[in-house]
Amino acid sequence: MGRRSGILEFAVLGLLRESPMHGYELRKRLNTSLGVFRAFSYGSLYPCLKTLVANGWLIEEPGSAPEEALAATLAGRRAKIVYRLTAEGKERFEELLAHTGPDAWEDEHFGVRFAFFGQTSRDVRMRVLEGRRSRLEERLEKMRASLARTRERLDDYTLELQRHGMESVEREVRWLNELIESERAGRDQRGGPADQDRPQEQEQGRSPERDQSPPQDQSGDTDGLPRHRGGSRPDPSDDTAK
Repeated sequence: MGRRSGILEFAVLGLLRESPMHGYELRKRLNTSLGVFRAFSYGSLYPCLKTLVANGWLIEEPGSAPEEALAATLAGRRAKIVYRLTAEGKERFEELLAHTGPDAWEDEHFGVRFAFFGQTSRDVRMRVLEGRRSRLEERLEKMRASLARTRERLDDYTLELQRHGMESVEREVRWLNELIESERAGRDQRGGPADQDRPQEQEQGRSPERDQSPPQDQSGDTDGLPRHRGGSRPDPSDDTAK
Protein backbone atom coordinates (compact mmCIF):
# COMPACT_ATOMS: atom_id res chain seq x y z
CA MET A 1 0.00 0.00 0.00
CA GLY A 2 1.37 3.40 -1.00
CA ARG A 3 1.96 6.27 1.38
CA ARG A 4 -1.02 8.27 0.16
CA SER A 5 -3.45 5.36 0.42
CA GLY A 6 -2.00 4.36 3.79
CA ILE A 7 -2.61 7.75 5.38
CA LEU A 8 -6.08 7.86 3.81
CA GLU A 9 -6.90 4.51 5.40
CA PHE A 10 -5.76 5.88 8.77
CA ALA A 11 -7.82 9.06 8.41
CA VAL A 12 -10.98 7.24 7.29
CA LEU A 13 -10.81 4.73 10.16
CA GLY A 14 -10.16 7.55 12.63
CA LEU A 15 -13.10 9.65 11.47
CA LEU A 16 -15.46 6.69 11.39
CA ARG A 17 -14.44 5.74 14.89
CA GLU A 18 -16.11 8.96 16.01
CA SER A 19 -19.38 8.17 14.22
CA PRO A 20 -20.73 6.38 11.12
CA MET A 21 -20.90 8.54 7.98
CA HIS A 22 -21.92 8.29 4.37
CA GLY A 23 -19.38 8.95 1.64
CA TYR A 24 -20.22 12.60 1.00
CA GLU A 25 -20.04 13.50 4.68
CA LEU A 26 -16.78 11.59 5.07
CA ARG A 27 -15.20 13.37 2.11
CA LYS A 28 -16.34 16.71 3.54
CA ARG A 29 -14.72 15.92 6.88
CA LEU A 30 -11.51 14.89 5.16
CA ASN A 31 -11.46 18.20 3.28
CA THR A 32 -12.34 20.50 6.20
CA SER A 33 -10.81 18.77 9.22
CA LEU A 34 -7.66 17.35 7.64
CA GLY A 35 -6.13 19.96 5.37
CA VAL A 36 -3.90 17.57 3.44
CA PHE A 37 -7.02 16.16 1.78
CA ARG A 38 -8.34 19.50 0.49
CA ALA A 39 -8.24 18.40 -3.15
CA PHE A 40 -9.29 14.82 -2.52
CA SER A 41 -11.80 13.29 -4.94
CA TYR A 42 -14.44 10.59 -4.77
CA GLY A 43 -12.34 8.70 -7.26
CA SER A 44 -9.71 8.18 -4.56
CA LEU A 45 -12.03 7.81 -1.55
CA TYR A 46 -14.41 5.11 -2.75
CA PRO A 47 -11.76 2.54 -3.74
CA CYS A 48 -10.32 2.99 -0.24
CA LEU A 49 -13.76 2.46 1.33
CA LYS A 50 -14.33 -0.67 -0.76
CA THR A 51 -10.95 -2.05 0.31
CA LEU A 52 -11.70 -1.40 3.98
CA VAL A 53 -15.08 -3.13 3.61
CA ALA A 54 -13.41 -6.12 1.90
CA ASN A 55 -10.90 -6.34 4.76
CA GLY A 56 -13.72 -6.48 7.29
CA TRP A 57 -12.85 -3.15 8.89
CA LEU A 58 -16.02 -1.37 7.71
CA ILE A 59 -19.55 -2.43 7.00
CA GLU A 60 -22.05 -0.77 4.67
CA GLU A 61 -25.53 0.05 5.96
CA PRO A 62 -28.56 1.75 4.41
CA GLY A 63 -28.38 5.45 5.13
CA SER A 64 -32.14 6.06 5.14
CA ALA A 65 -35.43 4.44 6.02
CA PRO A 66 -36.31 1.32 3.97
CA GLU A 67 -39.16 3.08 2.16
CA GLU A 68 -36.83 5.95 1.20
CA ALA A 69 -34.22 3.49 -0.06
CA LEU A 70 -36.90 1.74 -2.13
CA ALA A 71 -38.09 5.06 -3.57
CA ALA A 72 -34.53 5.93 -4.55
CA THR A 73 -34.13 2.58 -6.28
CA LEU A 74 -37.40 2.95 -8.20
CA ALA A 75 -36.38 6.45 -9.26
CA GLY A 76 -33.06 5.15 -10.55
CA ARG A 77 -31.11 6.97 -7.87
CA ARG A 78 -28.44 5.38 -5.73
CA ALA A 79 -29.50 5.02 -2.11
CA LYS A 80 -27.12 6.52 0.42
CA ILE A 81 -24.75 4.09 2.08
CA VAL A 82 -23.47 4.68 5.60
CA TYR A 83 -20.08 3.28 6.56
CA ARG A 84 -19.64 1.97 10.10
CA LEU A 85 -16.45 0.81 11.83
CA THR A 86 -16.39 -2.85 12.90
CA ALA A 87 -14.64 -4.25 15.96
CA GLU A 88 -11.84 -5.40 13.66
CA GLY A 89 -11.68 -1.88 12.20
CA LYS A 90 -11.25 -0.41 15.67
CA GLU A 91 -8.40 -2.82 16.33
CA ARG A 92 -6.82 -1.86 13.01
CA PHE A 93 -7.05 1.85 13.86
CA GLU A 94 -5.48 1.24 17.29
CA GLU A 95 -2.64 -0.61 15.55
CA LEU A 96 -2.05 2.29 13.16
CA LEU A 97 -2.40 4.82 15.98
CA ALA A 98 0.44 3.15 17.89
CA HIS A 99 2.79 3.28 14.88
CA THR A 100 5.76 5.60 15.45
CA GLY A 101 7.98 4.79 12.46
CA PRO A 102 9.49 7.35 10.07
CA ASP A 103 6.29 7.59 8.00
CA ALA A 104 4.58 9.22 10.98
CA TRP A 105 7.09 12.09 10.85
CA GLU A 106 6.76 13.00 7.19
CA ASP A 107 5.05 16.23 6.18
CA GLU A 108 1.71 14.84 5.03
CA HIS A 109 1.52 12.00 7.55
CA PHE A 110 2.47 14.13 10.53
CA GLY A 111 -0.37 16.59 9.95
CA VAL A 112 -2.93 13.77 9.97
CA ARG A 113 -1.32 11.99 12.92
CA PHE A 114 -1.35 15.24 14.89
CA ALA A 115 -5.07 15.68 14.18
CA PHE A 116 -5.70 12.42 16.07
CA PHE A 117 -3.36 13.12 18.99
CA GLY A 118 -6.40 13.40 21.27
CA GLN A 119 -6.85 9.63 20.81
CA THR A 120 -3.13 8.81 21.05
CA SER A 121 -1.29 7.73 24.19
CA ARG A 122 1.27 10.13 25.61
CA ASP A 123 4.32 7.93 24.97
CA VAL A 124 3.37 7.54 21.29
CA ARG A 125 2.80 11.30 20.98
CA MET A 126 6.27 11.89 22.40
CA ARG A 127 7.96 9.53 19.95
CA VAL A 128 6.16 11.06 16.97
CA LEU A 129 6.95 14.62 18.08
CA GLU A 130 10.60 13.83 18.73
CA GLY A 131 10.89 12.01 15.41
CA ARG A 132 9.35 14.96 13.59
CA ARG A 133 11.70 17.39 15.31
CA SER A 134 14.72 15.27 14.41
CA ARG A 135 13.61 15.10 10.78
CA LEU A 136 13.16 18.89 10.58
CA GLU A 137 16.49 19.57 12.27
CA GLU A 138 18.19 17.40 9.63
CA ARG A 139 16.32 19.28 6.90
CA LEU A 140 17.27 22.63 8.39
CA GLU A 141 20.96 21.69 8.51
CA LYS A 142 20.88 20.72 4.82
CA MET A 143 19.07 23.93 3.88
CA ARG A 144 21.65 26.05 5.69
CA ALA A 145 24.54 24.19 4.06
CA SER A 146 22.96 24.55 0.62
CA LEU A 147 22.35 28.26 1.13
CA ALA A 148 25.93 28.81 2.24
CA ARG A 149 27.21 27.15 -0.94
CA THR A 150 24.93 28.91 -3.39
CA ARG A 151 24.28 32.31 -1.78
CA GLU A 152 26.57 34.21 -4.17
CA ARG A 153 24.89 32.73 -7.25
CA LEU A 154 21.29 33.47 -6.25
CA ASP A 155 19.29 36.53 -7.18
CA ASP A 156 17.53 38.48 -4.44
CA TYR A 157 14.12 36.82 -4.92
CA THR A 158 15.42 33.27 -4.93
CA LEU A 159 17.50 34.04 -1.87
CA GLU A 160 14.47 35.48 -0.11
CA LEU A 161 12.43 32.38 -0.97
CA GLN A 162 15.05 30.11 0.53
CA ARG A 163 15.20 32.25 3.65
CA HIS A 164 11.43 32.04 3.94
CA GLY A 165 11.59 28.24 3.72
CA MET A 166 14.24 28.11 6.45
CA GLU A 167 12.23 30.39 8.71
CA SER A 168 9.18 28.15 8.29
CA VAL A 169 11.16 25.09 9.34
CA GLU A 170 12.74 26.95 12.26
CA ARG A 171 9.30 28.08 13.42
CA GLU A 172 7.96 24.53 13.39
CA VAL A 173 11.00 23.27 15.31
CA ARG A 174 10.33 25.88 18.01
CA TRP A 175 6.68 24.84 18.12
CA LEU A 176 7.67 21.18 18.45
CA ASN A 177 10.06 22.05 21.27
CA GLU A 178 7.16 23.66 23.15
CA LEU A 179 4.95 20.63 22.61
CA ILE A 180 7.65 18.20 23.73
CA GLU A 181 8.46 20.23 26.83
CA SER A 182 4.79 20.38 27.78
CA GLU A 183 4.27 16.65 27.17
CA ARG A 184 7.22 15.91 29.43
CA ALA A 185 5.96 18.30 32.10
CA GLY A 186 2.50 16.74 31.98
CA ARG A 187 3.93 13.24 32.29
CA ASP A 188 6.15 14.22 35.22
CA GLN A 189 3.23 15.87 37.03
CA ARG A 190 1.12 12.73 36.68
CA GLY A 191 3.89 10.25 37.39
CA GLY A 192 3.68 8.55 33.99
CA PRO A 193 1.64 8.36 30.80
CA ALA A 194 -1.84 9.44 31.77
CA ASP A 195 -3.62 8.55 28.56
CA GLN A 196 -3.10 4.80 28.39
CA ASP A 197 -6.70 4.03 29.23
CA ARG A 198 -8.18 6.67 26.93
CA PRO A 199 -9.29 4.12 24.26
CA GLN A 200 -11.05 2.10 26.97
CA GLU A 201 -12.90 5.20 28.13
CA GLN A 202 -14.01 5.85 24.57
CA GLU A 203 -15.27 2.29 24.17
CA GLN A 204 -17.40 2.85 27.27
CA GLY A 205 -19.30 5.56 25.45
CA ARG A 206 -17.38 8.70 26.23
CA SER A 207 -17.06 11.10 23.38
CA PRO A 208 -13.51 11.06 21.93
CA GLU A 209 -11.72 14.34 21.74
CA ARG A 210 -9.59 14.88 18.63
CA ASP A 211 -7.30 17.84 18.14
CA GLN A 212 -7.97 19.20 14.66
CA SER A 213 -5.55 22.09 14.91
CA PRO A 214 -2.52 23.08 16.96
CA PRO A 215 -3.57 23.63 20.60
CA GLN A 216 -4.70 27.09 21.64
CA ASP A 217 -3.94 29.14 24.74
CA GLN A 218 -5.56 27.83 27.91
CA SER A 219 -5.73 29.27 31.36
CA GLY A 220 -6.08 25.96 33.17
CA ASP A 221 -4.51 22.53 33.00
CA THR A 222 -3.20 21.97 29.49
CA ASP A 223 -2.88 18.18 29.83
CA GLY A 224 0.55 18.30 28.27
CA LEU A 225 -0.21 20.98 25.64
CA PRO A 226 1.73 24.22 25.81
CA ARG A 227 0.52 27.68 26.55
CA HIS A 228 1.70 29.64 23.53
CA ARG A 229 4.27 32.31 24.17
CA GLY A 230 3.70 34.65 21.26
CA GLY A 231 3.59 34.35 17.48
CA SER A 232 1.49 32.04 15.34
CA ARG A 233 1.98 28.32 15.32
CA PRO A 234 2.74 26.61 12.06
CA ASP A 235 0.31 24.32 10.28
CA PRO A 236 1.92 20.84 10.53
CA SER A 237 0.96 20.26 6.89
CA ASP A 238 2.32 23.61 5.69
CA ASP A 239 4.01 23.01 2.34
CA THR A 240 6.61 25.65 3.11
CA ALA A 241 8.09 23.35 5.73
CA LYS A 242 8.90 20.63 3.22
